[in-house]
Amino acid sequence: MAQQEVTRLFRAVQANSNLRDQLNEAPNLETFVQLAQGQGYRFTIEEWKVVTNFSVEELECELSEIPGI
Repeated sequence: MAQQEVTRLFRAVQANSNLRDQLNEAPNLETFVQLAQGQGYRFTIEEWKVVTNFSVEELECELSEIPGI
């Protein structure tokens, strides 16, 4: 079910620039999912991560420790 909802959202934002702009203003994933839910898309943060293969890794280092910087 979540995969269908995420797919439906992807299709909607391709066709509706206002919806895309609204969702792009979300400062974080939690707000993004809340905005999507407010528009009638039914999925959780965890479901979004699974369907989109989304992951964020926290780096605990100084900026100068990042290779290439």
